[in-house]
Amino acid sequence: MDSRIYFDNTKTPVTVNDVNAMELIQAYVGLDLGHVLGKGSDTSVQAGRFTMEFGARRLIARNNFRNDTNAYTGIRFDVTTADKTKITAFYTLPLTRLPSTIDQLVDNSVHWDRESFDLQFWGAYLAKPQLVGRTNLDLYFLGLNERDSPSLATKNRQLYTPGLRLFMNPEAGKPDFEVEADYQFGSVRASTAANAALLDVSAYYVHAELGYQFAGPWKPHVKLVYDRASGDNGKGSYNRFDSLFGARNPDWGPTSIYGALSRSNISSPGVRLDFAHGKRTDGNLTYRAMWLDSATDSFANTGVRDATGKSGTFAGQQVEWRVRYWIVPQFLRLETGAAWLINGRFLKDAPNASGRGNPIYGFFGVTATF
Repeated sequence: MDSRIYFDNTKTPVTVNDVNAMELIQAYVGLDLGHVLGKGSDTSVQAGRFTMEFGARRLIARNNFRNDTNAYTGIRFDVTTADKTKITAFYTLPLTRLPSTIDQLVDNSVHWDRESFDLQFWGAYLAKPQLVGRTNLDLYFLGLNERDSPSLATKNRQLYTPGLRLFMNPEAGKPDFEVEADYQFGSVRASTAANAALLDVSAYYVHAELGYQFAGPWKPHVKLVYDRASGDNGKGSYNRFDSLFGARNPDWGPTSIYGALSRSNISSPGVRLDFAHGKRTDGNLTYRAMWLDSATDSFANTGVRDATGKSGTFAGQQVEWRVRYWIVPQFLRLETGAAWLINGRFLKDAPNASGRGNPIYGFFGVTATF
């Protein structure tokens, strides 16, 4: 992957999430073991450097809007049973994207990403189709183990995340739903200082939606959505949910240099309309209202915080839309969209609020697939 920026300077808001010039993100050896675990089953192993994503991509994802993606070095086992149940187990060292200084990012400097045993990510994932009728099940357990290295001070995160997801895929003329719930426990330091207090972690995340797929040429799918992710209450334990290596888009709208919303310290109901016409056009329109789960923690991904809690909990509203069109089917696709964040009391009154008004973000792109 080669992700770069041009015509910018050191005041740019871009980070290592936007620039990663000339990077090897996949180079692995795979072995297909076939029916070694029984008739109708399929087993495979891969080792090396690779990307991953599971389920709804909320905790492990290949980023498709952000300008670069997560990658890992390690080993992965995949088993598909005769009844199409899929089981995956993995042990990896996530890549640390380099370079990280703003001068090097603006210059598109080439530095190979690195992995080390100072950051380990492992877990197991089960996907069971048609558990009951149209209802599917995802069940998983994820572990993240982090420690300081000579060149990087960390919070020494030791996070363990069990979770489950129940969902129905949309079908014309039928209702559908999705519920995903995660609990996070372990320990984390209060800061990156070596002598910082070690805190017990107790955090959670819940996503729920109820939808209906209408018949017709535009296939309108309307759904009510609700997301809640815990924030830290400052009462001795650590309560801010960590979304690990998940993607924020499409739940939270565009990311990249916008990306205000995330699965941390947020309570957000909303409504979404998805549509598709033929094989060339699709899009969506989403409205959300947003509150803080904890009035004293920073809101979502904004970094805006009022440690006193006096700025309230209403963060604001977001309206977002996106449209995609295949100019040349399966080869050249046009995509455009925008997001408008309407500041509520918290984003206006918090001590470090920007004071620059309501952010508006728009994008336009063309993707060629070879």
